[in-house]
Amino acid sequence: MSKFEFENYDYITKYKNKFLKYMNKTEWSGSMDIKIKYFEGATKLKINPKGNLIDVYSREDIFIPQFEMGLVHLGFAMELPKGKIAKLYPRSSTFKTWGCMLTNSVGIIDDTYCGDNDEWLAPLVCINPKNSESMPVDELCSETVFGTWIRKGDKIAQFEIVDAMKMPTFIEVDSLENEDRGGFGSTGTR
Repeated sequence: MSKFEFENYDYITKYKNKFLKYMNKTEWSGSMDIKIKYFEGATKLKINPKGNLIDVYSREDIFIPQFEMGLVHLGFAMELPKGKIAKLYPRSSTFKTWGCMLTNSVGIIDDTYCGDNDEWLAPLVCINPKNSESMPVDELCSETVFGTWIRKGDKIAQFEIVDAMKMPTFIEVDSLENEDRGGFGSTGTR
């Protein structure tokens, strides 16, 4: 490489790297325009400048008995951009405050769940009840049922929008030609 080519290479590389850094910053700091439809009684989503995820709220009061699952209506339907998915997580205070966990630990909403009636839901199971209710058994008696009340407007979960996985092509083989690691739950060492 001549001195001229070397000097030009350094110049191009230096500015190419600056340009790529700029593009990465602007790509992440840009916003996405997303269509959202709210249902009656919904709390509108707010962007919290102190957080990286978006909180969601219950749009109704719901009692979830201990060891049972309840679907908490979140009050909106959304059209995610093509190639994006949303991951719905519990908030750090969800179990502490309500004694509930998301039944599937992380909910996945893909970009095809975007119809007018495709309301987002949080499937919660009550593990550690915080309340009790008297429920009628028949006309003469009732029983006490332990569970948890989720109230309208409670900040119950949170979500992030991320790129969807690119779909792979599976190639069937008779052997992977790799050494076994040691089975389920093992890194091969104790």
